[in-house]
Amino acid sequence: MKRVFHFILFCCMMALSATAQEKKAFTLEDVIPGGDNYFNLVPKSMPGLQWWGDVCVRTDVEAIQQIDLKNGKEKPLVTLEEINAALSGNNLPYKPEYSIKPLRTLSGASLPWGDRKVILLYGKAGNEQVSENYMFFYDFGKKQITNLFRIPEQGATNYDFCKANGYLAYTAGDHLYIAHQGENSQAVSPKKDNEKLHDIVYGQAVHRNEFGIYKGTFWSPKGTYLAFYRMDQSMVTDYPQVNTSTRIATLEPDKYPMAGMTSHQVTVGVYNIASGKTVYLQAGDPTDRYFTNISWSPDEKNIYVIELNRNQNHAQLVRYNAETGAKETVLYEEAHPKYVEPQQPLIFLPWDSSKFLYQSQRDGFNHLYLFDTASEITPVEKEAKAGGTYKESLKVTPLTQGDWLVQQVLGFNPAKKQVIIGSTEISPLQTNIFTVNVNDGKRTLIGKEDGMHYAQLSASGTYVIDNFNSFSVPREISLLPTNGKKGTVLLTATDPLIENYNLPEITLGTLKSADGKTDLYYRLIKPVNFDPNKKYPAIIYVYGGPHAQLIHNNRFYDARGWDLYMAQKGYVMLTVDSRGSDNRGLNFENCTFRHLGEEEMKDQVEGAKFLQSLPYVDADKIGVHGWSFGGFMTTNLMLTYPEIFKVGVAGGPVIDWHLYEVMYGERYMDSPQDNPEGYKKSNLREKAGNLKGRLQVIIGGTDPTCVPQHTYTFLRACIEAGTHPDLFIYPEDGHNMMGRDRVHLHEHITRYFEDYLK
Repeated sequence: MKRVFHFILFCCMMALSATAQEKKAFTLEDVIPGGDNYFNLVPKSMPGLQWWGDVCVRTDVEAIQQIDLKNGKEKPLVTLEEINAALSGNNLPYKPEYSIKPLRTLSGASLPWGDRKVILLYGKAGNEQVSENYMFFYDFGKKQITNLFRIPEQGATNYDFCKANGYLAYTAGDHLYIAHQGENSQAVSPKKDNEKLHDIVYGQAVHRNEFGIYKGTFWSPKGTYLAFYRMDQSMVTDYPQVNTSTRIATLEPDKYPMAGMTSHQVTVGVYNIASGKTVYLQAGDPTDRYFTNISWSPDEKNIYVIELNRNQNHAQLVRYNAETGAKETVLYEEAHPKYVEPQQPLIFLPWDSSKFLYQSQRDGFNHLYLFDTASEITPVEKEAKAGGTYKESLKVTPLTQGDWLVQQVLGFNPAKKQVIIGSTEISPLQTNIFTVNVNDGKRTLIGKEDGMHYAQLSASGTYVIDNFNSFSVPREISLLPTNGKKGTVLLTATDPLIENYNLPEITLGTLKSADGKTDLYYRLIKPVNFDPNKKYPAIIYVYGGPHAQLIHNNRFYDARGWDLYMAQKGYVMLTVDSRGSDNRGLNFENCTFRHLGEEEMKDQVEGAKFLQSLPYVDADKIGVHGWSFGGFMTTNLMLTYPEIFKVGVAGGPVIDWHLYEVMYGERYMDSPQDNPEGYKKSNLREKAGNLKGRLQVIIGGTDPTCVPQHTYTFLRACIEAGTHPDLFIYPEDGHNMMGRDRVHLHEHITRYFEDYLK
C-alpha cells in the first residue's frame, strides 16, 4: 500500500492566479514558532471556543459570544465593558485591600456551570510594589460579582478548580492550598520549620510525568474531598544544575533519580474539606512503586489507583476506602514480560455507577473494557493476546477491538448510552471521532474521514466542536451532532503560507522496515524549484522513540517549518516513523525493549538506502538531525554508520541510559543491574572513537530532562578517543529552546549543514 500526494498541485489549486515564480521565499521568521511573522502565516483559527453546557460560546478580547448551533451566527453574551464596570463598582462580595485592575481581555474566561449564568475569571490587584492574584465569579444574569477570593501565595500554579464546590486548589513552592472566599487560603499540606527545598512536594505531578500523569490534585465528584500526591524526594540525589545568570553562578539542584538509583516515594492523601483533616491511602511501603491514574467512584466512597512495581511489568487496579484510607481489594491485574503502561484512569458510566471503562493494551492495541462492579468473579489468570497475563475480579466485556487504538475518551452521551472517543481506526496517521454504543460496541463516525480531528464534547454529549485539518484542508471548525449527521461549519480557513510562498513538493509513502515485513510511513520533501537532473544533499529528521509520531495526515504531513526551510535551501528532507514509535500497537513499539537504538537505527538506515536509490540524491551527502531521543538517534547513527551519515546535529541527546531518569529509562531498558549488556551497547561513549563526519551537539545549559552530564561525558570520551564533535550551549535554557531562542537555534542548525553538508 502506498499513498502519494503531490503538494505542488495542491498549491496550484489553492491559488490559481499565482505561479510558483510569483510567490515569495520564506525565512525562519516565517516558519519557526517564536519568529516575528510565524503566527501571521498559520491557518486562521477560532481560539476560545468552548461549551457552556450545550451552548457553544467563544471567548474573545471584548466579549463572550454565543454561537447558534444551526447557523453559526454569533451574538454577544457578555462584554468586557460590563464586567469591568462590575469590578469597579461598590457591589463586591467584600472590599479587597487593593482595587481589582480592569481586565484587558476575556479570552481566558470559562463558563463551568451549564445551568448557571456565571463566568469564571482571573484578575490582578495591587500597585507598582504589590501584585496579587484573584479569582472571581461574574453572574451576567444579575450583572454583578458574586464571589471573589484572593490567591495570596506568590508563584501560585497548578490551578485545579472544582465546579461542584467552587473551591480552587493550587500549589505554591512545594505546598498545596485551597481558596474559596475572601482574602485567605487554607494550607492542605503541613509546613515544618527548616524544611529542605523540594524534599517533600505536595499536589504536583509525580513520577516525572510518566504514566499519563500531568497533575497532582483530584477533586471528588461532589467536592467533598481533595485527593493529592505527596512526593518524598529526600532520598533522591540532587543533580547540581548551575544558574549562570547571577554574578557568581549559583547552584539550583534538581531532584533527579537516575536509572538503577534510589527513586522518590509517593503516597496519596485525601483531604476532607469540611473537617480539614487528611488521611493517607494505606498502600503499604511506597519504596520502588508507582501510583498512577487516580480516580473517584461517583458516590465518593472509594478511590481507585493503578499501581505498578519498579520493573513496570505488573499493574494492579486497587480500590481504597476514601474515608479511612483502607485498602479494600484488587479488581484487576495485568503482567507482561516487557512492560505494562497504564496511561488513563478508569471512568464510570454516568448512567450506571456500577460500571466503569478501563483502558488496556493487553490485546496489542489500547482498547476500552467495560467492568461491572456488581458482578464479582473468582480471579483466574489468563494469557493475554499480546503476551503476558491478566486477572479479572469483576465481569469484564471488551468494548472496542481491532488493530487500531483508542487515543482518548472525550465523554458520554447518557441518553444514547454512548461513549465518544478519538481513535486510529481509519488510519494510524489520523485521529477520528466516533460514538461507541456501550451495549453492543457499534461505532458511528462523527465528521469527515480525512485528517486529524480535535474535539470538545458538549455537556449532554449531543454535539462536538470539531477542529479538523488534513494535508489538503488547512483548517475547518464545525459544530457536529454526535448522531453522525451533518453539522454547521463555523470556519473554513486558507493557508497563508501556501497562498503566498513558494513551497516544496511533499509526498507520503511506505517502505519496508529492516525486518522485511513491517510497513513504515515516510514523508519526503523535495527541494523548492526541484530539478530532476540535479544531485541534492539529503537530511533525515529523526526521533524514533516511544510515544512519538512524526508523520500525520495534517498540515504538510506534520513537516516542521525547518523542514520546509531546508527544502528551500536545496535539501531533500526525509522522515521515517521507525519501529518503536507511537500509534502502531504494542508489538510495534516494544520491539526495542532492553536495546534502545538498535531496531530503530536499522529502520532509519532503510530510509537512508531509500534516499540513496533516488537519482536526484547525492548518496555521499546524507545528514541527520533530531532532538532528545532523536538526538540519541542522531549521535548513534553518526557513530554506527559513518559511511552513510556525513553530518549530524544532535539536540539534547541521551548518551548513556545510565544517566537518564528511572521511570522512562527502566521501562524501556530494565535497570542497569538487570540489563548490563543492553546499557553497554547503547552507551554512545563506547563509540566515541567512530566519529568520522561532522557532529554538532546542542544542549540547554540547565536541561532537567536530559541533563548536561550526558553531553559532557561524551565530549570527554571523544577527547580521549581523539575525535572532534562540536558543541553549542543555550545558557539557562531547558530541554527545548523557546521564543527567540528557537529561531536562533534553527538558524544555527541550518548554518552547520550549509557549512559541512553542501
